[in-house]
Amino acid sequence: MPFITVIGQGTFEVETGEKLVLALEDNGINILHRCGGKAKCTTCRVEVMSGDYLEVTSNEKKAFEAKGLNDQLFDDYLRLSCQIFVNGDITVRPIMTVENSGLTVGPRPSD
Repeated sequence: MPFITVIGQGTFEVETGEKLVLALEDNGINILHRCGGKAKCTTCRVEVMSGDYLEVTSNEKKAFEAKGLNDQLFDDYLRLSCQIFVNGDITVRPIMTVENSGLTVGPRPSD
């Protein structure tokens, strides 16, 4: 089973194939997901520090473009945690959380 390391929060093991946004939430990381995991709001952004997760989906490209975040997408190795299925070890830094944004989460993303 793969391990997720969250900078400043620790490391935990998850089931292979689990959505990263759900794995984070289920392990006490208050990652935002205002649109419920539909790759629309970009609030579930994470910076990929290590792991083979740099292939961006077309849904992510559209979402980042719509929000004017294209430069961050490629320059900062940002991904949407709702679009990553964990299939190996990964180290991430959440960009927006309940604590650092003052916002509340949206509906729980589906599996």
